[in-house]
Amino acid sequence: MNEIIFTAGDWPVRTVDALIGFGVLALILLLVIAIVIARGSRRGAELAMAQTIRADELEERLSQMLRAQSEASGRVDAMAQTLAGRQAEMARAVNERLDSVTHRVGQSMEHTTRNTMESLRALHERLGIIDSAHKNLTDLTTQVTTLRDVLANKQSRGAFGQARMEAIVQDGLPKGSYEFQFTLSTGKRPDCVVFLPDQRPLCIDAKFPLEAMTALHDARTDEERRVATQRLRGDVMKHVSDIAEKYLVTGETQEMALMFVPSESVYAEIHDGFDDVIQKAYRARVVLVSPSLLMLAIQVMQQIMKDARMRDAADQIQTEVIKLGDDLGRLRDRVLKLQKHFADANEDVRQILISADKIEKRAGRIEELDFSKTDAPEGPRLVANTPELFPRKLQAGE
Repeated sequence: MNEIIFTAGDWPVRTVDALIGFGVLALILLLVIAIVIARGSRRGAELAMAQTIRADELEERLSQMLRAQSEASGRVDAMAQTLAGRQAEMARAVNERLDSVTHRVGQSMEHTTRNTMESLRALHERLGIIDSAHKNLTDLTTQVTTLRDVLANKQSRGAFGQARMEAIVQDGLPKGSYEFQFTLSTGKRPDCVVFLPDQRPLCIDAKFPLEAMTALHDARTDEERRVATQRLRGDVMKHVSDIAEKYLVTGETQEMALMFVPSESVYAEIHDGFDDVIQKAYRARVVLVSPSLLMLAIQVMQQIMKDARMRDAADQIQTEVIKLGDDLGRLRDRVLKLQKHFADANEDVRQILISADKIEKRAGRIEELDFSKTDAPEGPRLVANTPELFPRKLQAGE
């Protein structure tokens, strides 16, 4: 029993010491357990008391909650009734609003449909107009293409200029004062001649070199433009020289000829950009005219012919004026005779009125049975308030 079990440092631990230590440790544990149990019982009592207090509080709170629940139930019922009434009013208002909105939507849809139909009808009309305009544009394109084809061909272009020149001449001059394709003594045949009062024809040529003008329009570089300009100047001057050589015959034709340019724009471009060509043509006694200038020249020729016809008929006009004077003298004599007849008729009327006045007086005496008065001798007297038919004689020339 007194054996050493182990050594703790320098202190030997024996069996008796270990048993004593274990016993002391067991007593300490028992004491601790007793203290813990005592404290646990005290805490249990406190907890039971606290639970009792909490149960009372919970019961009181439960009763308050029941009262609050009953009050809340009443309020909920009142709110439910109020909400039901408001819901009914809201449903009625919503129905009314829906009816109003439906009516307005119906009217709006009807108005929109009507506007849409009108817009569609207007759109169809516009589409019809657009279709017509497109058709006209197509026709115009065809005509422009045809005109371009005509102008591209030299013979067709000459025929076009000839036709346009003939239309202007025929519209402005009477028949017999012009002739197309007239043959001169030299055998040359100008496109048109106009016979002026001295019977010498004025020659008009309707051909024009348009290829150089087209090349000038199509030029893109300065070199191409320079070449086209030289070509145009040369072609126009060559044509002017040909007209002067063929259609200016001394003693037979007029001292000037006309070269017809069938395009106003071409004429304006030549007149603005090639003034030297215009001046050389003037010196060669050839005048370039556009359609409007040819029309003006035709009007001037027509006036010249009219003045010439009036000069030729001057003797006849003088004879007719003399005859008109004789007729006027005879008319004057006849008017004077008619005036004398009217004066005689006026005197006869005056005498008739005198007789009527005497008859009236005699009828008055017969009515009064008074025959003592004698009638005054009948003589000339004026009748009151009787205007003269012709108070004065007409003078000669009135």
